[in-house]
Amino acid sequence: MRPYELMYLCPPTIDEERIGAVSERIQQTIANLGGKVEKVVPIAKRRLAYEVAHHRDGQYGVVEFSLPPTQARELERTIRLTEDILRHLVVRRDE
Repeated sequence: MRPYELMYLCPPTIDEERIGAVSERIQQTIANLGGKVEKVVPIAKRRLAYEVAHHRDGQYGVVEFSLPPTQARELERTIRLTEDILRHLVVRRDE
C-alpha cells in the first residue's frame, strides 16, 4: 500500500450535516477499496484565491490514507461523482 493525501473543496453554502456525510463517504470508500485512513483534518472554511464555481469561499477537508496503487483511480472516480465536492487533489505522500 502507498501513502496518499486527499484535499477536497466543498461549497461554503452546504451545512455541517452534508459535510459530515461527504467526509464519511470518502472514508468509507477508502476502507471499501482496501485502504486505511490514517488522519482526518477537520474541515475549515477559507477564502479562495480565485472563484471556483462562482464561490469566493470554500470549506477544505484533508484526509491522509494508505491505499493499494491499483485502487487510486477508483477513489478519484468516486470523488468526481460526489456533487458536494467542487475540486479535489490526490497526491502521493513520502513514506
